[in-house]
Formats: sequence, structure tokens, C-alpha cells
Amino acid sequence: MPIVRNTAFAIAFALSAFAAPAMAQESNKEFVVKAVTELFINGDVTAIDRYWAEDYLQRNPMFPSGSAVIKEAFSNMPPGFKYEIGMVIAEDDLVAIHGRYAGFGPKPLIVVDIFRVENGKIAEHWDVGQEEVLDTASGLPMFEPMQ
Repeated sequence: MPIVRNTAFAIAFALSAFAAPAMAQESNKEFVVKAVTELFINGDVTAIDRYWAEDYLQRNPMFPSGSAVIKEAFSNMPPGFKYEIGMVIAEDDLVAIHGRYAGFGPKPLIVVDIFRVENGKIAEHWDVGQEEVLDTASGLPMFEPMQ
């Protein structure tokens, strides 16, 4: 009987090792979606203190690093600013969000934001984007909101 019990324990332990990365990915995914929703969609600038690291690294060449920069930017958003979340992909400490930014210029921007989570905060950010094109060669939209 001890062999069966020890074998069952070993299998359960091994399976939990595989489940842990999936749970961490889901946790980071939910964390970043919550942070982005509170700041980008709800306009809650206090979300920066809850979710972004003070020494946040910004890889967008137009903005310096630091959470104070984000506070300044989101405290002065244009009145027509709107953000929508599309697909979200997570792997380990990285979370990518395909989103639509409207209100910055004549056309909405379709952007993939990549966030790195460290010690329970968003520690780093990369992005790539382009103006939204409605009449695509494939007939498919560049962006579809999250369901």
C-alpha cells in the first residue's frame, strides 16, 4: 500500500508542476487585463500606483521610463479617447494585448502592447502599432473586440 500511496503522491506532485506555469500565465493575464481596463478604459489614474512598478521600463521610443510618465499622460488624455481590448496572449511573465486606441488622431490605432510582469507589478512595456485600415485586401477587420 505505501508504494501505491507514494506513487499517487509522486504523480500528483508532477502534475502540479505542469499546472503551476499555466496558473501563473492566467494570473498575469488577468492582472494585466484588469490593470489596462482600470486605467485605459475606466480612466482611473490611481490604477498606476496599484499595477505599475515605479521604475517601469518603457520601450516605446516616444516616452521615457517611469510610472510618473504614465500618470502625466493619462491625466491629460484627449476628451474623445477610447480604448478597446481585443485578443490577449500570455506566456510566463509576458502578456500581449491587441487593442484599438481611438481619439489620438484622425484614425484609430491598432496596437499590440506587450507587458512584462515582475513582483506583482507591470515592470516593462513594448508596443507596435499602425493606423486602422477598414478596407482590407482580405475583407477581414484588423481588430475584433474581446468577447
